[in-house]
Amino acid sequence: MKLRGQALIAALVAMLMLSACADRPALRVSEVSVGEKAFHDVSLSASGRLACVSCHAPATGHAAPNDLAVQLGGLDLAVPGVRASQSARYLATNGKFRFDDEGTPTGGFFWDGRADSLAAQAASPLLGEREMANPNKAAVVKRVANASWANEFKQLYGADIFSNVDLAFDKLGQALQAFQSQQAGFNEFTSKYDEYLRGTVSLTDQEARGLALFNDPEKGNCASCHPSAKAEDGSFPLFTDFTYDNLGVPRNPEIKANLDPDYFDLGLCARSDLSSRSELCGAFKVPTLRNVALRKAFFHNGRFKSLREALVFYVQRDTNPEKWYPRNPDGTVRKFDDLPARFVANVNVSEAPYNRKRGQKPALSEAEIDDLEAFLKTLNDGWVAKSQ
Repeated sequence: MKLRGQALIAALVAMLMLSACADRPALRVSEVSVGEKAFHDVSLSASGRLACVSCHAPATGHAAPNDLAVQLGGLDLAVPGVRASQSARYLATNGKFRFDDEGTPTGGFFWDGRADSLAAQAASPLLGEREMANPNKAAVVKRVANASWANEFKQLYGADIFSNVDLAFDKLGQALQAFQSQQAGFNEFTSKYDEYLRGTVSLTDQEARGLALFNDPEKGNCASCHPSAKAEDGSFPLFTDFTYDNLGVPRNPEIKANLDPDYFDLGLCARSDLSSRSELCGAFKVPTLRNVALRKAFFHNGRFKSLREALVFYVQRDTNPEKWYPRNPDGTVRKFDDLPARFVANVNVSEAPYNRKRGQKPALSEAEIDDLEAFLKTLNDGWVAKSQ
């Protein structure tokens, strides 16, 4: 009788537990969590070895993880790209490509602004023949349906989501956008400079000198495209105004496409909708300088491999062009060699530090370049965590 009573009690307890579980809501699946899984999943690529994170690594500020000019993709990870991988951080406030009231091209995603949203930017490499190399949207959706997180995708977007290829593909881009815009790692504001703006820390003398040079319109003049001050609404600076500029960056022989002397990457005017705007040829997106000291390749073609090398180019491009450009048969320097001759006039030569002539004194001395580099290193995220 005693055992029968104990069994009855156990049965009642089990029933109560089952009832409680039935009443408990299922664990909530968010777009951020699904987007995070997609961002790291190599199974979404045709090669089975490439994910978003492969070209946008956290350790380098979600830019390329190595110093290759371009990353490798395709069916067997042997197909080189044509442009360097940009940092994917701090893009949440960027918007669609447009011409502002002064006619300045602004916004858009990628080096040429061709994508109108983070979702479109995130989804594009899935179909890129030089990237994840899926032949069509249906192939991508099939890979998502076979992924370890497919049930979470269905829980989020509907049990029959995979029956609608276009909608499922769009939702994948939407999830990737949510991850990149809402996950703290993409929008940390945890650099030393952020703490300086919060008033919790001071810059060193060298860093402060570098900041002054960064802002000085006659010296570094960096802030003209990379604003360093808080916005009127109190938001922290993103160190890009999302505009475009033509800097005449030297041609990079590392890029396989450049082996063809008739090939030129013309940036904005390479877009079909802007092909008639010859004044835009050679212009590329102004990137954020947050985490710039973590990167291993610089500019749209990855021509420079260190921050200091990039800074020296900025300030000595016109005073010492022989350092980077080839010579013509007559011995003269052929500046801006990565542009057809008819577009050379598009290069920015009017603003400091580009307004110098060959043989003149550069806008910044070597010591001032040291100071500027020291300041730029204060823009690396994670300073708070490393200092505790």
